[in-house]
Amino acid sequence: MRLPERTPGQDLEARAELFKALGHPARLLILNLLKQQPRHGDELAAILRLSPATVSHHLSKLSGAGLLRSEKSQYFQTYSLSGDLMGRRLGELIFVPQPGLSEQVEEDAYRRKVLTAFLRQGRLVSIPAQLKKRRIVLEKLVQEFEPGRRYAEREVNQVLVEFHDDVATLRRGMIDDGLMQRDGGLYWRVVADAPTEGQQPRPGAT
Repeated sequence: MRLPERTPGQDLEARAELFKALGHPARLLILNLLKQQPRHGDELAAILRLSPATVSHHLSKLSGAGLLRSEKSQYFQTYSLSGDLMGRRLGELIFVPQPGLSEQVEEDAYRRKVLTAFLRQGRLVSIPAQLKKRRIVLEKLVQEFEPGRRYAEREVNQVLVEFHDDVATLRRGMIDDGLMQRDGGLYWRVVADAPTEGQQPRPGAT
């Protein structure tokens, strides 16, 4: 799988997300089981003795990092290892091209500073009034939503209330900043290959 074209900052963020996705024992076990053969979520849950919801969460993180692909059969969503990402050397994933690196590091340092200032123990101390800072916070929160999955407003609120009680402001901010779209009472995260207006994303697994 060839990584899509990204800005230096986006490329570094994608590499970090990859290592975050690998940073859980259950996800490493899932990758080893899928190396043997493609499997569906319920099968993995039974083997690992985890709840289907927990396995679904881990599968979402691994898929989001580009490590898995899925195919929908009549009854199940079957997962397998994706492309050649698993065959890349560790150094290729750690070391980034040098042009523009200093600007990239400065931008990432600013993002970390903003997130550290506004997020304490996983909760927002306040919603930033400054647009640039608010955008950084919203970009962080929107990562909690699975790309391609549709959410009812109640489900969106359940995710956002974990960060701040003013879920309406957070929800509107994500819509206004183009991080999420809404249609017919359903919400979905906007990604690079998101469907154009008038198209619906695929239904997500529950």
